[in-house]
Amino acid sequence: MGLTPIGSTNYLPNKRHPIRGYTYIACATLCWGVSATLGRAAFTGRLFSEALRPIDPLILAQTRTTFSLFVLAPALLIARGATSIKIPRRDFLSCLALGVFGVAASNYFYYLAIQKTNVATAIILQYTAPVWVLFYMVGRRLQRATMERVASVLLAGLGIALVIGIVGGSKFKLDSVGLTAAILAAFSFAFYNVAGHGLLERYDRWRVLLYALLGAALCWIVINPPWKIVAAHYSSRQWLFLAIFSIASVLVPFSFYFAGLQHLDAVRAIVTSCLEPVFSIVIAALALGELIRPLQGLGIVLVLAATILVQLPGGDQSRPTIIEPME
Repeated sequence: MGLTPIGSTNYLPNKRHPIRGYTYIACATLCWGVSATLGRAAFTGRLFSEALRPIDPLILAQTRTTFSLFVLAPALLIARGATSIKIPRRDFLSCLALGVFGVAASNYFYYLAIQKTNVATAIILQYTAPVWVLFYMVGRRLQRATMERVASVLLAGLGIALVIGIVGGSKFKLDSVGLTAAILAAFSFAFYNVAGHGLLERYDRWRVLLYALLGAALCWIVINPPWKIVAAHYSSRQWLFLAIFSIASVLVPFSFYFAGLQHLDAVRAIVTSCLEPVFSIVIAALALGELIRPLQGLGIVLVLAATILVQLPGGDQSRPTIIEPME
């Protein structure tokens, strides 16, 4: 993994290669798209034989952050040493809170939404998070409610209505638990953006990620102690899947994503990352047979358009740093 130099926030190499940056971001979003489909398959038991018990979303969310921490922490200690990754106590606690209410919450609610609904509904609703960030920034008078931003909110609202079947007379079944989980995932992702902005201005992303993962792991230990995981009696194949899934859905895509940020500014990077919902929905349709109705397809296009529109620079430059969700 290409680790950012100590103390750097937006490290850039001497020469930028935009095409290389777009390629890195596209690879990251492809990894997250595959991960979403793998998560859905694991929840339904379709990834393993029918005799094996499906993996619980809580355990998947718990292990992917915990296993990632077990890999990232030693890597940073070896590459940098213990003193180089220290941060003040106040910021340390802020990172832990980011891990609990951002990483852990968004992970769990996102995968719960996938289990209860489908990949398309879960990921599209989660990708309304930039809209909630915009509401917060306008409410705090940190940004202006420009025509472009207002239009993005209206597009997102109509797109969501089409995706979940409220508009158009669709017989699409709406699971209230899954819908609520997807909305909570979006709120958690929005919190992750707002709370992480100040931290990322002072520290490199790897340190913030390290302590956020630590906060998430500690949270999961309290909520779901290790003996409950052991009591699930997962097979060796399922444990191997959980270990591989953790690396494939967190460390590998984030390595690609941060490499892309070395060649692209944050706005271009996050707009390119909007490929993730497209990858996730298409892969789920091909691999799991999750059908996309015409009106749902239109809704997906509208929400993606709204997400891209809300990310484009407006008349003011007081924009928060948008962080890619850890799916």
